[in-house]
Amino acid sequence: MGILETVIVCCVVLLVGAVVGAVLNHWFQRVSKAGAEKNAENIREEARRDAEHILRDARVSAKSEVIKMRDECEAELKERRREQSAAERRINQREEVIERKMDAIEQRTGEIEKQERDIAALRERLSNREQDLQQSISRQIDELQRIAQLDREEARTMLLEKLKNEVKNESGIMVRDLLEEARQKAEKEAKRILTYAIQRYASDCTYERTTATIPLPNDELKGRIIGREGRNIRAIESATGVSILIDDTPEAVVISCFDPVRKEVARQLMERLISDGRIHPTRIEELVKKISKDLDEEIYSAGEAAVLETGIQGVSPQVIKLLGRLKYRYSFSQNVLQHSLETAYFMGMIAAELGFDEQKAKRIGLFHDIGKAVDHEVEGPHAQIGADILRKNNEAKDVIAAVAAHHGEVEPTGPFDVLVSACDTLSASRPGARSETTELYLKRLEQLESIAHDFPGVESCFALQAGREVRVVVTPEKISEGEAQMLAKDICQRIEQEMSYPGQIKVTIIRETRSVEYAK
Repeated sequence: MGILETVIVCCVVLLVGAVVGAVLNHWFQRVSKAGAEKNAENIREEARRDAEHILRDARVSAKSEVIKMRDECEAELKERRREQSAAERRINQREEVIERKMDAIEQRTGEIEKQERDIAALRERLSNREQDLQQSISRQIDELQRIAQLDREEARTMLLEKLKNEVKNESGIMVRDLLEEARQKAEKEAKRILTYAIQRYASDCTYERTTATIPLPNDELKGRIIGREGRNIRAIESATGVSILIDDTPEAVVISCFDPVRKEVARQLMERLISDGRIHPTRIEELVKKISKDLDEEIYSAGEAAVLETGIQGVSPQVIKLLGRLKYRYSFSQNVLQHSLETAYFMGMIAAELGFDEQKAKRIGLFHDIGKAVDHEVEGPHAQIGADILRKNNEAKDVIAAVAAHHGEVEPTGPFDVLVSACDTLSASRPGARSETTELYLKRLEQLESIAHDFPGVESCFALQAGREVRVVVTPEKISEGEAQMLAKDICQRIEQEMSYPGQIKVTIIRETRSVEYAK
């Protein structure tokens, strides 16, 4: 093959290669374009699915947020409605108090208007009297001038002095009559209020009696209670803190303790041991723990029931527990918790009649003897102990002051101080409230005064506050200041040795020196 042919063949081969390359390039471009479109379609589909997921998640999140916001709005709305209801109740209570005060003011205004009318009538009578006297003065002046030959000014002076004395005397008599009338009306109104309170509170006149005597089926059980070498009775006394008397009473066990709650624990323990028959130290300890726990719950329930029954609010748990302890405390066989409830009711009814705060009055009446719940543990009068307890539990100052003053150890400073003392006496002295007879009561007062009279230098003595205090007046020339203090201790010692009495008795020695001279 020649060179020309070779060149031609090479050209043809190059041309065929170029055509094949162009065809292949075109085919590759079409294939690449189809793949890109497919990839783009896949990307768009994936993006659409991701967008749908995001949109769905956003809708769920938005819906949850809306529900949360709606719940918060509803809770806030409920809280505002509750606050509004509480505010409305407080406003209604204030309106009731204001209405009662307005009624009392209107009643007092009526009384004042009546007194003003009486005074106006008195002034009118005095004016008429003055006119009559002026006419009489003129006639007497003329007569005096004629008889005594006095001038008009001298006669006028004499008659005015006489008139002044007559008017002063008549005015004093009329003022005295008005004061006497007002005093009688006040006494009548006070009696009406007290009678109304007693009639409204129709409590049962019977009273409960407590006993520390536990009956036994037979005397043989006493040996089991004592135990071998006295281990059972020692375990009972150690676990409960009481004294057990075995040999004094046949077929009975006597429990002695100053703490009424411990006495109740010992009483229930003894009854369960007798009924169960298993008497040994381990059983005793188990029963004491169980009874003490049950009694604590019962004490709190009793205090809570008293608070709910009187309708007072905001009482601390410590005060509720002390109120419940009064259920097992008795004074002259009168249950102290029942006495406190009666005093609270009397306080509330009388306060409502007088236009005072009824809730505060009930609060004072319910708390006034709370010191008796721990007076066997703390020294001092129960009124002061109760005031200290309420002070520690953040009670109002007027409530504390009324409780401290209800037996006269503290001078009264407000109307509630006097009212709680009256209601306390009202509850204690109503028929059947206390078991002590009048003869025993008078005998105790006479014995108290007789003991004080036996000491040399005593001039006179007086038993006060239902026998809770004795005041001894001594001769200052015979008893010095130091001897007066020793005399008080000696009288207290004899009272403790010779008398049986509830609570404590205050002995006050009064030594007074008076110097009197006359100027001649």
